[in-house]
Amino acid sequence: MRYIGYIIVTVQFKKEGKKWVAECIELGTSTFGRSLKEAKKRLNEAIFLHLNTLEDVNERDRFFKENKIIFYLSPPKTKSIPVSAPLDDNIFIQSHLQPIPYHHAYV
Repeated sequence: MRYIGYIIVTVQFKKEGKKWVAECIELGTSTFGRSLKEAKKRLNEAIFLHLNTLEDVNERDRFFKENKIIFYLSPPKTKSIPVSAPLDDNIFIQSHLQPIPYHHAYV
């Protein structure tokens, strides 16, 4: 798959009962899974779909600007961003490097 660029977003995983809730903070995209691995996989899919939808409706650049999401043309040297939030044993927060795939709308 070809990529046109990259963004770094913050993802949060929180244990709620027997499920893991996963959220991309900047995009407001969330999902859940029965395991942390399943929640991560579903969140990656949701982020991909969200970004494709933003591109389909020609809103990606505006959305990135309003939400202070930096678009990188090549993989950034740093793949992390500072995170400051209260954490406990059931919450994990990390940065996530998301490639932006070449999309039919770019033609």
